[in-house]
Amino acid sequence: MVVPEVRVWRAARPHVVRLASSVKPHVARITQAVRPRPVKFTTPQLTVVAATVGLALAAGAVAAAGPWDSSGQRTAERDWAASRAGEGGTDHGLTSATGPRPAPSAATVLTGLGGSTSNGSVPAPAEKALADVLDPLLKDPALGAERTAVVVDVATGKRLYGKGAGEAQTPASTTKIATAVAALSAVGADQRITTRAVLEPDTKEVVLVGAGDPTLSAREDAKGWASLRTLADETATALKARHLSQVTLSYDTSLYSGATVHPIGANPNLAPVTALMVDEGRTDDSDSGTATRSEDPAGDAAREFAKLLQAKGIKTTSPGPSKATGRSQALASVSSPPLSTLVERMLTNSDNDIAEALARQVALATGQRASFEGGARGIGLQLTKLGFPVSGVKFADGSGLNRADKLTADLLTALLAKAGDPAHPELRPVLTGLPIAGFTGTLSDRYATDASATGVVRAKTGTLTGVNTLAGTVVDTDGRLLAFAFLTSDEARPPEPKAAQAALDRTATALAGCGCR
Repeated sequence: MVVPEVRVWRAARPHVVRLASSVKPHVARITQAVRPRPVKFTTPQLTVVAATVGLALAAGAVAAAGPWDSSGQRTAERDWAASRAGEGGTDHGLTSATGPRPAPSAATVLTGLGGSTSNGSVPAPAEKALADVLDPLLKDPALGAERTAVVVDVATGKRLYGKGAGEAQTPASTTKIATAVAALSAVGADQRITTRAVLEPDTKEVVLVGAGDPTLSAREDAKGWASLRTLADETATALKARHLSQVTLSYDTSLYSGATVHPIGANPNLAPVTALMVDEGRTDDSDSGTATRSEDPAGDAAREFAKLLQAKGIKTTSPGPSKATGRSQALASVSSPPLSTLVERMLTNSDNDIAEALARQVALATGQRASFEGGARGIGLQLTKLGFPVSGVKFADGSGLNRADKLTADLLTALLAKAGDPAHPELRPVLTGLPIAGFTGTLSDRYATDASATGVVRAKTGTLTGVNTLAGTVVDTDGRLLAFAFLTSDEARPPEPKAAQAALDRTATALAGCGCR
């Protein structure tokens, strides 16, 4: 279940704080590498620098200001970043003769993704020159036996380089790019997922109704995500107003159907997929990466809700599964951040739980069952409806954990180019959510030895045994924004993952460093 977003930018502050925190150590490292003379930075200065770079990178891809500009959020972020220009780090075109040099990525990212050069005012790379650069790199034996690649000029949508462009391969987590586009277009960037507590009429039965928000949090600090504690507080208040201090507690997960466990089986990369869970079913305090997962996320969420109600003076029975009726009375509700924020977190952290939740939202929006199969079918139907090249493509899930997924480099670059199209601002989170080389998410610890690519390469990673993929955007040395997709695999003789990833990183770096006119 989703409801329209009314005041979208309420989610901006926690998002900015998280992004500033994630880039702060990288800004310190890069500033150390590029400054021409010793300069001491205080902790407050580094925080400002990190926040400025983070905001610049987050907002940089928004050529048309992004899907939230009706609220002024993206415009405000850019203005905030620019106002801090004199305090170090990034310059936004305002570098002083005496101040520290900007982080290497800042000017390039802002120019390529948000500035005038993305509209075609500089020449695109020549196809032969591009092939001369990429062909030798893609022959690296570290990549395995199979490799396909496409590079597209985002401004025009023209393919500049193609190697097996239409050949479908296992994409691993680059599948999430397709899931993101399908969710943003079918469901809407400003939609929220709402978890409810309702009271069945003429009874004392309270039903906790899940709607598919894996980011619902039971932690004391929900960090801007929907809070189970807030829901319990408001539910207790509503029950006391009805003079109820003891209730029967149930929980409803009927929005989803089919198997809860992914076809790969129980896995630390993904909790059982249910319409009700808290903190992605994690049993530790992590919020990304692998973790031991609950075997019963819905039951655990309901039991935690019971504890929170009891702490507020409401006694409950031990919760069990049920289904809310159409006559139930609303007690309280909490909503996730906008879908755009969920998409960004999914892409940055390669979050499988969010990916499978979004696939089910697509299923519901396209008239399919909210299951693994229905989500995969819904994604395919939505991309077909939008006119993307889906010949030979097969979706088996929303996360890319399933080896039965088959995507083409042609489709991935088409998705990225569409997300950069000013006519489709609702898709911009696909670009703003991409991990940033040396800064965020699954690229935060890659490109460490090549500062020229830091912050310039923004890409979704994909890794399964024998499969290594990378798809995203770069700004070349002429300031031209390019979308690329590199898919490689060798399941008979799986390549060493780090060697394959390094080879892909070198290829993306060469693309970024190529004027190639």
